[in-house]
Amino acid sequence: MIAGRFGDNGELFFEIQLVAANNEQFEVEALFDTGFTTGWLGINSQDLEALEWSIITPKIEMQTARGSEYFDLYEGKVIVDNKEFIIAVHVGEELSDTLMGSL
Repeated sequence: MIAGRFGDNGELFFEIQLVAANNEQFEVEALFDTGFTTGWLGINSQDLEALEWSIITPKIEMQTARGSEYFDLYEGKVIVDNKEFIIAVHVGEELSDTLMGSL
């Protein structure tokens, strides 16, 4: 079972681990956002450097709260509740410091 906490505005935060290409693991707090993507994770481009994940598709246009934005799509590896998943990851310049996605 996944344990998490609610933020001041009712957001659901929970811990996940990001697994870099060299298998190093980074524990982070993620924000569960059912309105952003379906089964994908969103991260800032600056965070991608340490993970060295492989790009799948560059410059995918998506509708966000700020309008139309472009994201690169990467293949990422995460661990949630001690289970490893290969997932699609949206990477953009303007994402918040909190990871966003719905797993």
